[in-house]
Amino acid sequence: MKIKSLVLALGLLIALPGVARADEGMWLLSLIGKNYADMQKAGFKLTPEDIYSINQNCIKDAIVGLGNEGSPFWHFCTGEIISDQGLMSTNHHCGYGKLQEHSTVGHDYLRDGFWAYSKDQELPNPGLTASILVRMEDVTDQVKAALSDDMSESERARAIKEVSDRIAKKAVEGTIYDAQVKSMFNGNQFFLFVHVIYKDVRLVGAPPSSMGKFGGDTDNWSWPRHTCDFSMFRIYTGPDGNPAEYSDANIPLKPKHHLPVSNRELKDGDFAMVMGFPGTTDHFLTSYGLEETMNITNKLRYEIRTVKINILREEMAASQETKIKYASKYASCSNYWKYSNEQNKALKNLNTMGVKKSVEERYNAWAETKDPKYAEALPLIKKGYADRAPYMSAVSYLSEGLLQGPELLLQAYRVGSTLDLLSNPKYADKKDMIVENINANADEFYKDYNEATEKRLMAALMEYVYRNMEMQFMPQFLVDADKKYKGNFEKYVSDMFAKSIFANKEAFSQFMQKPDLKKLAKDPVYLAGKGAIEKYQEVRSMIPKESTDGLQRGIRNFTDGILQINKNSKLMSPDANSTIRLTYGNVKAYEPRDAVAYSYYTTLKGVIEKEDPNNSEFIVPERLKNLYAAKDFGPYANSKGELVTCFVTNNDITGGNSGSPVMDAEGNLIGLAFDGNSEAMSGDIDFEENLQRCICLDSRYFLWVIDKYAGAKNLIDEMTIVK
Repeated sequence: MKIKSLVLALGLLIALPGVARADEGMWLLSLIGKNYADMQKAGFKLTPEDIYSINQNCIKDAIVGLGNEGSPFWHFCTGEIISDQGLMSTNHHCGYGKLQEHSTVGHDYLRDGFWAYSKDQELPNPGLTASILVRMEDVTDQVKAALSDDMSESERARAIKEVSDRIAKKAVEGTIYDAQVKSMFNGNQFFLFVHVIYKDVRLVGAPPSSMGKFGGDTDNWSWPRHTCDFSMFRIYTGPDGNPAEYSDANIPLKPKHHLPVSNRELKDGDFAMVMGFPGTTDHFLTSYGLEETMNITNKLRYEIRTVKINILREEMAASQETKIKYASKYASCSNYWKYSNEQNKALKNLNTMGVKKSVEERYNAWAETKDPKYAEALPLIKKGYADRAPYMSAVSYLSEGLLQGPELLLQAYRVGSTLDLLSNPKYADKKDMIVENINANADEFYKDYNEATEKRLMAALMEYVYRNMEMQFMPQFLVDADKKYKGNFEKYVSDMFAKSIFANKEAFSQFMQKPDLKKLAKDPVYLAGKGAIEKYQEVRSMIPKESTDGLQRGIRNFTDGILQINKNSKLMSPDANSTIRLTYGNVKAYEPRDAVAYSYYTTLKGVIEKEDPNNSEFIVPERLKNLYAAKDFGPYANSKGELVTCFVTNNDITGGNSGSPVMDAEGNLIGLAFDGNSEAMSGDIDFEENLQRCICLDSRYFLWVIDKYAGAKNLIDEMTIVK
């Protein structure tokens, strides 16, 4: 890592030819031509127009961003279209929430898997959206024309929003599309993205969770892996081919392009590219921001979520019904619980702090001879992070411990805020609609709610927050509870639930038959939720505005300085922000530490070797064991007679890339990206070229499960399979 520190620091300040590495960078599609020579050296056989074009069908037309109706431009996962009938694959963990929503004790699709053997068996998913990029455009000049250096940060933000909204609106006038302008390089560039957003996305298939989540928390963020991490959906349109709400009259999407699925053998060094919608990275983070990430964000998230994780594990192990209800919520919580801890380990092991400080020393030397705004950048950043440190710690306790830990406090506050509208004359003619919406929301909330579990979570997390957060930021209801109940938070919560209309579905339904705002105003759960929200808002408002503005300005100018330093020597990609990107590299084995060397692929043999009937994370279905024993691998075995399950590449990915297609040099689907490796969990902040690995489900395992395990020949027959 000392070698890497020197190379990175020099790379920022000295014009060296060829410093761009083919395995690092989340590249904007419209600019991929700048990387073309490097891609060819890595083995790429197509043209930039085969990836992105507005004049011909291309790979971008098969890449799908999965979102929710309220925020379709924020993509929680990626999918890819793999047939001419709108069939789409993504990760199992991306479809996990929908499997959970459709599951009951009698039809447990999480436990047993789900397969639609005909289109009429496919299950609708209201609220799920599928976005496909139509085009993108650099609009930096248009946005910056509305800005000036003497603007405050809030004035600048308002101006950016106003001009961005105008650009987006004009771009989609008279079309079926949606558009958004996104900032790049921390406010130094701006791009317009135009998407077509489909609203009828139906569940088609998924293996049981014992396969789709094989290895559970134990194997998460680690290699070697044997997880069968895929699920399948289908995009539907109206009869005219345009996006439409769910209807029996809808038809499968006729895509402009779909990815052929490869059944070819992979070799170490083969070209691999990933295209998808990565969530967020922070490669321009300074040492001051890194300190906050490690010592506040990651540390507190891990510690507080550990309390929640331990309770959920016990509750879910005791009841299948509770396991179904909390499966998706547990998965969401545990994923970044482990990530936070593993990232901190990697950041320490790889001396990322030293790398950042080395870069900053050389940046300061460069900035001395430039515009004063560059020299002022790092001092502003340092002050901004220092001034907000105590408040950000409190924010973490309040959000993780009270607002995202237990569920009922935030739910009660939201219901109460909506019910307040009933007393507003402005909404006099909308009272029935308001009540109807509240009841619909409550049905959805209580469907996956267990009173006993929520009581345990609330008591434990309230006590943890009270014992660990600085008292000056403590919500008054926790102070009062400690005094009245002498530190017994279990008794406090028990009394709250006994008196609250929110404690269970029955109590809430009875209240909603004749809503009483005076009764609501005295409800202990509502008051606690209101107190937590108000304290959270109060603490955030206490962060000095001058420091916040200085921090934003400093980050923007520091990033601009780095771009100026590298403009003639190194291609640089903007941080991920849920917009479509491409990353390229190679299938590649690695050696993470002394005397440890990992192969680039795993096989079904490893699934059998890991089996542990007494550990829910390593259960192997009987049918899979029988197929393995018979070596019934069909046409999907490699030249050694093995069934490959997963492989690794050196692609640069992050959250949001889950489900992204991993493609070969000819644009064929060779796998699905689903994870990263713990040794390089620092990658979202500082890419580690020697260790960074993208963990992928092999397309042959994917095909084998559909064909041999599930017997879903109807799906196999839809695909274009490359042999």
